[in-house]
Amino acid sequence: MVFHPEYRLPLPSFAARTGMDPRRAEEALDALVELGVLGEDDALVPESAAWADLARVHDPAWLEALTQPAGPAAVFAVDPWEVGDGVVDSVRRACGGTLLAARAAVAARAAVLNLAGGFHHARRDRGVAYCAINDVAVAVAALRAEGFAGEVAVLDFDAHPPDGIADCLGDSAWIGSVSGDRWPAPPGVVEVAVPAGCDDARYLRAVEQVLSRRPHADLCIVIAGGDVREGDKHGGLAVSEAGARQRDMLVAESLAGVPSAWLPAGGYREDSWRLLAGTALVLAGHGDVDIPTHLDPVRARFRRVGRGLRLDELGGELDLTASDLDDLLSGRPPAEPRLLGAYSAAGVELALDRYGLLEPVRRLGYAGLRVELAPVELGDRFRVYGWARGAEYLLAESVLAREVADGEAWIFVHWLTLRHPLGAFPAGKSPLPGQEVPGLGLAREAFELHRRIAERLGCAGVRMRPMYLHVAYAVRERMRFIDPQEQAEFERILDTYRDVSLPELSRQAAAGELRLDGQPWRWRAGVMQERVGAGG
Repeated sequence: MVFHPEYRLPLPSFAARTGMDPRRAEEALDALVELGVLGEDDALVPESAAWADLARVHDPAWLEALTQPAGPAAVFAVDPWEVGDGVVDSVRRACGGTLLAARAAVAARAAVLNLAGGFHHARRDRGVAYCAINDVAVAVAALRAEGFAGEVAVLDFDAHPPDGIADCLGDSAWIGSVSGDRWPAPPGVVEVAVPAGCDDARYLRAVEQVLSRRPHADLCIVIAGGDVREGDKHGGLAVSEAGARQRDMLVAESLAGVPSAWLPAGGYREDSWRLLAGTALVLAGHGDVDIPTHLDPVRARFRRVGRGLRLDELGGELDLTASDLDDLLSGRPPAEPRLLGAYSAAGVELALDRYGLLEPVRRLGYAGLRVELAPVELGDRFRVYGWARGAEYLLAESVLAREVADGEAWIFVHWLTLRHPLGAFPAGKSPLPGQEVPGLGLAREAFELHRRIAERLGCAGVRMRPMYLHVAYAVRERMRFIDPQEQAEFERILDTYRDVSLPELSRQAAAGELRLDGQPWRWRAGVMQERVGAGG
């Protein structure tokens, strides 16, 4: 398996626009570690694809365009201001991963999975549909340049046809594909088209048809697309998770003894990591292992990392000096504030780094990240600052307190904001209520961090009072309102207004423009909570 943290695309708005979770590769890896199939350090680490590798396939004019924000912005359907160096870095790293997977497959005569890649729409002269460079063609061209003279076959089981691969490889490789019939088959591709809403049985028959026509190959590149799943935002098919697993098993059996490099391509659901992890299980010989429905890879990683963090690294118990006692008696705060009496600023920064929250922020263009702690009226506040363009910006802020309710201690999140000040809201997109600048795309990690704090400090769980409906929506899978009536009303509002966009629904809720049972309904911001399990 091949993985690098840079596979995470530094485009916070991309997930909201496309449905593709930028965490997919790391979530699949975390799930495999949690299932005991893989060790944390077992993945192969790729280099970035060199520009010389890309130049064997792509026109110089397109490669030059990629060095300017407008080029990648057009490919990923974002505004140019969102594109920093990290975007092309991610693409080149994924392309390097595909090349490493192909080399390793040929060398070991085995199956190797790259947890990113499969950019099958990219053409020689341009990027198309979230595919900036064609990693499949780049890998084949690089192997040829290194002396590999064997036959190459490409099996593309993404929901969309491999038009870019056909353009880049031509007749230098056999290409077979199963795709939705909404798109025309590219010339030279052995294509079996399936209708919209195609179920498991019909889809698997189509896969078997393509496999039966595959010629001899010395290297097979498999695109195990995740967008075939039912409910995918862009795929249009209705294959179940079990059906996708069966597809991978059919392909793996057909390719037994053939060197193969596997790639995930599309997948535009929040849980698309499950199909990618399923592909890995098949290739690792664990195709019969089920992925628990409750498995949350982000939570599993935080739990795993948290076990390796010692209290003395995070700040330990505050040892009061004579000076500290004088400060306390005089009402002055201690010289070094501690978050919730336990965490020093250095400890918070260490935790943020170990849990993986700082590197995505750096890749958005912020440097010199630092943590600042201070006591405030509602509790303890921690802030994260970063430098960019000659100025220091507030990037994250949280106000926490340890409070007792119903005889139990809880971590109460009085305030939480994640800010991307260098960003701007996309044209035609309204900010969420209360939102001054775009977010960092780290809300899941931020909530999980607070959950870990509650676990470490022996509290019953985390409580918060969401100021806006969209905040409650973001945590709805993990937290519930304490008041059963408020929870029921919240669920009914989401169901009643399911066709209204989340920003507009949150705005209407705050303005009192929604109705329930014929009566005006306004957001009340009740208390939500999540209990934490014993020992995390």
